[in-house]
Amino acid sequence: MSSSFDPTGLHTELFIDGAWQNAAGGATFPVENPATHEIIAHVADGGSEDAARAIEAAGRAQTEWAKSTPRARADILRRAFELVIANTDRLAAIMTAEMGKPLAEAKGEVAYGAEMLRWFSEEAVR
Repeated sequence: MSSSFDPTGLHTELFIDGAWQNAAGGATFPVENPATHEIIAHVADGGSEDAARAIEAAGRAQTEWAKSTPRARADILRRAFELVIANTDRLAAIMTAEMGKPLAEAKGEVAYGAEMLRWFSEEAVR
């Protein structure tokens, strides 16, 4: 994949209770590329009502997560690691467009975050 920014498939909503949702009231804020001053997206501007919905959904999800086996948790975290690694170029390009971070540094940051997922996937079974 090219390392240039491509907004195709970029979610700008809030991910709450397993689904992408607009902020309550539909509020958004612009995200500007600091190098070009181009608006690259309008992102959901979550407020206290959205936070309350997210907390309630997380509480419900935690009940099921607590019932899962360490191996199942490890497999989920390992899959997340694999997805981040597979999408390194796209994630780094988004970071670069959003904040002007050099692409090589953004790729390093993606790799660092991915390693946290891998480490915790291995710890889950211990």
